[in-house]
Amino acid sequence: MNDDGLGAGFWFKVFGLILAFGIGAMALFILVDAAWYRWGAFGTLLFFLGIMLLMAYISDKRQVKKYADLDS
Repeated sequence: MNDDGLGAGFWFKVFGLILAFGIGAMALFILVDAAWYRWGAFGTLLFFLGIMLLMAYISDKRQVKKYADLDS
């Protein structure tokens, strides 16, 4: 059995994933910096709390719909 390693496709996927996470992290830091500059610390916390509440609301609605589909 000849094992040549993980292959080029795997490493291209890993590099793409790292690049995507890096760009996402940079965008998040830019968003945090802009919110901090405009509204200060308390405003930034409120802004991200609102985003998290919106995400939780959407996730909850999806779960309720999924369980409603299972009951019927």
